[in-house]
Order: sequence, then structure tokens, then C-alpha cells
Amino acid sequence: MKSKTDRAIAAYSKVGVETGIAGASPQRLILMLYDGALAAMHAAKAALGQQDAGARGVALSKAIAIIDEGLRPALDLDAGGEIATNLMALYEYVANRLLYANLKGDMASIDEAVRLMTELRGAWDALERQARAEAQPSSAQEREAPRAVALSYGRV
Repeated sequence: MKSKTDRAIAAYSKVGVETGIAGASPQRLILMLYDGALAAMHAAKAALGQQDAGARGVALSKAIAIIDEGLRPALDLDAGGEIATNLMALYEYVANRLLYANLKGDMASIDEAVRLMTELRGAWDALERQARAEAQPSSAQEREAPRAVALSYGRV
């Protein structure tokens, strides 16, 4: 049974996650899904090392659910073309490796899934940074904006 403090911490964490989701870009949301899947895979590796089959199963099921219910449905196969189709196949492959890892207690399968998802996360992170950079005015634009306003007031 959770104490009042544990329940309060859990509620506070949930608010923090919900706040992060509300203001997140589409790329940031995808990164959050990757982070959740990777965290679950690392938890599964720890459980496997401790020979805790129950915890391993819970963690791997969570990772598979994030892939199947979060990442895969986010793909637009029509708009994304070949890239989206390849990602769909890769997500299916990773989910199958995690299922195999759960059934056989296979650390190498989890390691492979972690490696693949880490590489994909890196690509999404680069896209998110690029989108942020494009949304931010350059330092030259920031310096010119006040000057332009001052010049326009000088003409009044």
C-alpha cells in the first residue's frame, strides 16, 4: 500500500508529464515515446540481470505497448512514403525482438532493440533540434528587430 507521500509524488509526476505533453512539439512527443520505451527496456535488462521474470515481463510489455500503441500509429504511411514504411517494419522487428526476449530471457535481443531504438531516437532528436532552430529567430534577426522598431518610430 502506498503512503500519502508516495501518492502525492506520483500525482505530482503525472502533472509534470501532462504539462510536458501539452506544450510539446510533435517531434518532442515522439522523443518522449522513445524515452519511455528505452527506459522500459533498461528496466527489463535490470530485471533480467536480477532474474526477476515478472518485472522483466512488465517492463518489456510496456516497451512493446509504447511501440505498438504510440510510435507505430503516429506514422503516416501515405505522407511518409518509403521512410514511414521502413520505420513501420523496423518497429515491428523491434517489438518482435522484445517479445522473443521476454519469452526466452534473452539479453542480446534486448540489447539489439535498445541499440536500434537509440539510433532512431538520435535521428528524431536531430529533427527536433532542427525544427526548434528554424522556429527561433537568428541572432542577427533579434538585433535588427529592435532597430527596425526604433527606425519606424523615428519616422512618425
